[in-house]
Amino acid sequence: MNILGLNAFHGDSSAALLRDGQLVVALEEERLNRTKHWAGLPVRAAKACLEGEQPDYIAISRNPRAHLKHKLLLAALRPHRWLKFSSRALNSMRIAQVGDLLASEGIVPGKSRSINFVEHHRAHLASAFFASPFEEAAVISIDGFGDFSSIMWGVGNANHIDVRGSVSFPHSLGIFYTAFTQFLGFPKFGDEYKMMGLSAYGEPRFAEQVRRLVRTDRDQCRLNLAYFTHHSKGVEMTWYGGEPVLGSIFSEKMVEEFGTPRSPRAEIRQKDMDLAASVQLVLEENYFALLNFVQQQSGKTGVCLAGGVALNCVANGMIFERTNFRDVYVQPAAHDAGTSIGAALYVQHQELNLPRCFEMRHVYYGSEYRDREILHDLEGAGCSYRKVSEDDLIHRSAEAIAQGKIVGWFQGRMEFGPRALGNRSILADPRRKDMKEILNSRIKYREPFRPFCPSILAERVGEYFETGYPSPFMVMAYKIKPEHRETIPAVTHGDGTGRLQTVERDVNPRYWKLIHKFGELTGVPVLLNTSFNENEPIVQTPAQAIDCFLRTRMDVLSIGGFLLYKEENANLSENRAAFAELQRG
Repeated sequence: MNILGLNAFHGDSSAALLRDGQLVVALEEERLNRTKHWAGLPVRAAKACLEGEQPDYIAISRNPRAHLKHKLLLAALRPHRWLKFSSRALNSMRIAQVGDLLASEGIVPGKSRSINFVEHHRAHLASAFFASPFEEAAVISIDGFGDFSSIMWGVGNANHIDVRGSVSFPHSLGIFYTAFTQFLGFPKFGDEYKMMGLSAYGEPRFAEQVRRLVRTDRDQCRLNLAYFTHHSKGVEMTWYGGEPVLGSIFSEKMVEEFGTPRSPRAEIRQKDMDLAASVQLVLEENYFALLNFVQQQSGKTGVCLAGGVALNCVANGMIFERTNFRDVYVQPAAHDAGTSIGAALYVQHQELNLPRCFEMRHVYYGSEYRDREILHDLEGAGCSYRKVSEDDLIHRSAEAIAQGKIVGWFQGRMEFGPRALGNRSILADPRRKDMKEILNSRIKYREPFRPFCPSILAERVGEYFETGYPSPFMVMAYKIKPEHRETIPAVTHGDGTGRLQTVERDVNPRYWKLIHKFGELTGVPVLLNTSFNENEPIVQTPAQAIDCFLRTRMDVLSIGGFLLYKEENANLSENRAAFAELQRG
């Protein structure tokens, strides 16, 4: 039985396929069309999932009828917002017509119109609990908004989730965080992680002022709406076939309270860092107030988390310290892309009442390429390369990293979700203090305050981090032990934490072997891991990996069973780099 799950006409559009209860493919549309956070109908992703097969069920992570009375009442009370409401109505209409749209694209037969509409947050909840290893747990979804809700929580048991509470429009912890992200000069959809990274360099001296904007009582988040515009003037949103655009959320009262907003290209001041630190602190206070209430009400010691706010790895790293939860599962694609998986799992279990048989231990559900396909692209690009055995590939790559070289690592199936976890990664030596600056100046071209992440052998995590609980998806930030912060300075953030990935041998054998070999060579079983891209979606194909390698100042490319060295491809690289620089200019 095939269940096709879709996140459509929303940011981070995606598709996922469950076959007999097992997740077999999951793809974000952005990886295929190369537009970050692409919003629209994920046609290419759906076709790649199905490969000509027909789904028995189609599940979409939106329900146009959810909270319909609330929506209509709000529209009636604020007729001056009709244009923005009509835009949302059009979005809901597109969702309702998904069956016809899929048929017109040849994804399903013309007679197939059966769609299972799954409310947004129920899809988030399902994506976390039904993919987790837990038989029972508390389940929480927290984001900006989806189907007019911003928070939903419940208790999962076996193949059922009992929803016990929610927060409705206009109140939202996600909106609170996004408003300050925009205020601090990070206006693009999905920029919240930038403010989170910046917060490590500030002092929360504005915390008392920030607390005036939001509070959480029991399971109810409440905004001081005077500081926001989404409920009164509305917010411009673009969800149709391109990079999503979200209009400004904060009001003039926020300007009066905190001064002139930072413009996107302006210098970052200490005040900006301190405001970011204050917002992060207040988010954590509200986050843990909610989690503690849910823990007390549910009586569970395990929790599953999803929604965009659940990607706040700084807060997640404190869960054991600040709550009574003792087991945590954060959906690796906690953002909206993961709702395609959640919608399919919801239909599988909540609607069809089928037993659970799947645990999401990894994220390697994307495209994979054989060596002959890679060879075709290498020769097409005119590259010089070396065909090597796996042992030689691992030894040479580890040796190059130990020598301070930057290695592009393109292996196995592409990751699903926002993190590169050892299959589409750029790797470097975490022992070098200057490596952050080298990566930013030579490849990533991004803000210097943003951290790079450590991948560590799972069995060695307790030696380097103060928390030993597994973190396979890079969604937890743990304190690095003081004696090791100078050992791995390139992955030690300003607050002494690292957003780590624990790598298990049976989950990703080749990546585990690489880290192990680096540990044998250096005594440090840790690699600096960042996504394989340069201001673009993570590379998906061998051709994209080759292009990124050639146009940036990467030293080595390990791709399938092949190794490429920059000095052996100097002419090709100079031409690509010059063209890329011209485009950036």
